[in-house]
Amino acid sequence: MVNNKTTLMAYGDFPQGSPLPYSVLSNQFINAAYPDKKLQIRNGGFGSDAAAHPTNPNQFYVLTDRGPNADFEGCLGSGKLFLLPDYTPRIGLFELQADGDILKIKEILLKNTQGTAISGLPNPKALGGTHEIPYDVDGQLMTMNPSLPFDEITNPIKTDINGLDPEGLAALTDGSFWISDEYGPHLVHYDGDGVEIGRINPFATDTRNTVVAHGQTILLPAEFAKRRANRGMESLTITPDQTTLVGVMESSLDNPDTSGRASNLARIVTINLVSGQIAQYLYPLNHPKHVTSGIAALSNHEFYLIEHDRKLPLQEPCAQKHIYKINIAEATDIESITDKNSSDTNATDKNSTEKYHLKQDSALGLTINGQALEPFIASSEGSWQALATINIIPVDKKLVVDVLKTVDYPHDKLEGLWLRQDGALGLLNDDDFAMTDAMTDLSMTAAHLSALSNPNNPNNPSGTALFAADFDGQTFVASSTQAVLTNGQLVILGSRTTQGDIFSIVIDNASVGTFPANENLISYQLQGDDYAFLGLNFENANENKNLEQFRIAWK
Repeated sequence: MVNNKTTLMAYGDFPQGSPLPYSVLSNQFINAAYPDKKLQIRNGGFGSDAAAHPTNPNQFYVLTDRGPNADFEGCLGSGKLFLLPDYTPRIGLFELQADGDILKIKEILLKNTQGTAISGLPNPKALGGTHEIPYDVDGQLMTMNPSLPFDEITNPIKTDINGLDPEGLAALTDGSFWISDEYGPHLVHYDGDGVEIGRINPFATDTRNTVVAHGQTILLPAEFAKRRANRGMESLTITPDQTTLVGVMESSLDNPDTSGRASNLARIVTINLVSGQIAQYLYPLNHPKHVTSGIAALSNHEFYLIEHDRKLPLQEPCAQKHIYKINIAEATDIESITDKNSSDTNATDKNSTEKYHLKQDSALGLTINGQALEPFIASSEGSWQALATINIIPVDKKLVVDVLKTVDYPHDKLEGLWLRQDGALGLLNDDDFAMTDAMTDLSMTAAHLSALSNPNNPNNPSGTALFAADFDGQTFVASSTQAVLTNGQLVILGSRTTQGDIFSIVIDNASVGTFPANENLISYQLQGDDYAFLGLNFENANENKNLEQFRIAWK
């Protein structure tokens, strides 16, 4: 290795935007966005979180999530398509070199208490699953016995009690790691070899909860089990004195139900591993659709926290990627609030006629007038001010870095902070194994292609059909078209013109006619352009930019 292991390189000594090295996990599937190409699944995947090496100033750890997957609508409803279901989530150790390159030192595969590698498959419902339905690469429901048909009792959905969707990472000075995830949520303690040695989650009946302080098993607050699917404990760090874990939920909980999603509340939990004390604080997101995605400790009460809008800056000029300094020192620990009326408190607004009854509910956590905090905050624009009148104060947040105004940052998912010893921040994006849902649209396999080539298949569109697409007044006529039937419902067409232009379209139910862009266009790549991709909001056509002139029709 080139660099001196004990000398910190100044951030100005290496180029910005250094890529992490990767290998190719798989290239066996067709790329739905570019059907003439293979989908390259990269390992890679290191993008869920980052943490500084405790002693080496030029090394940092990064984390993968559950593995290559894509949103999918299957026989039991919305779920996830697992392209490589045996993938094992892992920690990678990387080192910044003097020339700006990044070297991968090692990978640490995550294992259960017996030393067996885990998977990224969902948990059973009682231990953290929230209807995450796994489908295989052919779009078939994954069951415990794949040779038998699904039965809720005798052959249920395949789950993994130890499966994790890792999102938050804390690297300790003793060489061990704590990881938070988007299932449970679970906080899992791993030794330096990746073997589980402890666990904290909200499920009192889970015998794997083995972290004990003063004779009491440490559990997360029960309401954390009401996390939204794919919105778990996104961020995790440990205080510099190594005593206290600090975790942040990605966004509002479904507490008690989906009505909480209109709230801009993200919950922060602190867990003192020595005393066992649990504290919980309120973080106000700038918008209910924003998320938190990374945290790094500055002290026992100050932290850097990522908040962003999940939008691609190249597509959305108003995209936001912010880093805030938050302070919990003066914030209210809502775990410490006892049942009482607002008239019993030292309310700041003595003239207010509004009366609030505060009660700790065993399932919902703190409630106000019978409401969980999420719907209470969503119910009114003045809800945060109402909380302040009864001395419930959120964490203090101050913007310290507007990332898009500071560096040339093109990514949608800013998910990791490497807090260096000189105070500089390294930013890590989630590369999703170099995949998007558009690229993996049902992972078009040879089985799908052969089904279309069968002339007796009633869902088989003509293999010789040609298409034309108008982009901003220019018409592109396809000279060849590859059609792929997926799930018996969608036809995906990949077309190329004689000039080399490529476009890919989804057509529902193989209907004949003219199709608006906000329903059907996946992508297009005009000859001479390095890359042109349009990701669409299928629920709101008004958010689909610059596509008013697009039409696709049979020829």
